[in-house]
Amino acid sequence: MNQEHKRCDLHTHTQASDGMQAPKVNVQLAKEKGLSAVSITDHDTVAGVEEAMVAGEQYGIVVVPGVEISTRASGKDIHVLGYYVDYKDDKFQLRLGELRETRQLRNGKIIAKLQELGVEITLDDVIKGLGRPLLPDESIGRPHIADVLVEKGYASDMRDAFDRYLAEGARAFISETRISPEDACHWIREAGGAPVIAHPGLYKDDVLVRDIIERANPAGIEVYHSDHGREEESRYLAMAEEYDLIVTGGSDFHGARQGVVFHGDIGSVTVPINVLDQLKRK
Repeated sequence: MNQEHKRCDLHTHTQASDGMQAPKVNVQLAKEKGLSAVSITDHDTVAGVEEAMVAGEQYGIVVVPGVEISTRASGKDIHVLGYYVDYKDDKFQLRLGELRETRQLRNGKIIAKLQELGVEITLDDVIKGLGRPLLPDESIGRPHIADVLVEKGYASDMRDAFDRYLAEGARAFISETRISPEDACHWIREAGGAPVIAHPGLYKDDVLVRDIIERANPAGIEVYHSDHGREEESRYLAMAEEYDLIVTGGSDFHGARQGVVFHGDIGSVTVPINVLDQLKRK
């Protein structure tokens, strides 16, 4: 297979954050889909990377060590992807641990807000809903809370749970003070990685996206994403060219909840394998 036909999915989540599969399963699925590479980009943790790297050797597929860092800018949650980070770096691990502590505080406040709204739910319910022990360095996210809301009958499905309670602007939405996108890009670079602005179309604010690019100086922008349409792709391709950014993409795969795959299936959104060389150089 020549280089232009080799494809990679650079945005997938595992049980280390809010995905449904073990890291090795993501790698296996990527191989079954005919991909040449896949990245593990869990929220505020690299706990799943080592297992995925081992699986990559087993299945003969390139695994790109990654992360998705939660930040805040202009009143919006902004995510920054990091590729080829040194996931064993002590300073980077410590910084991600601080972000997970912030995430835990937020989860507690979400649960408290839901209880104020008459929703009978506890953090223990959420952890039990995992169906397995919560391992060190793993993180709990809003999809885990949504699972319990559906199970208890407070929502019909994952989307309903977010629309009613958990999405930005919904009744139980809470956002803790987070680091800036500039800080996230700096952390990723210090850990030897290439920072990329994740799914810019979800922010519904291209002025803000431009401001982040100009202030944070990322290496790339995620042009291709399961929630981007053709119009968004064209817009962000032009923005990538304007700012000389690497064009990345991925499915944002989380697995299936209540029979629905969020956001897209592994391999449904890909970019050419030569993008990896571009990221390495950055």
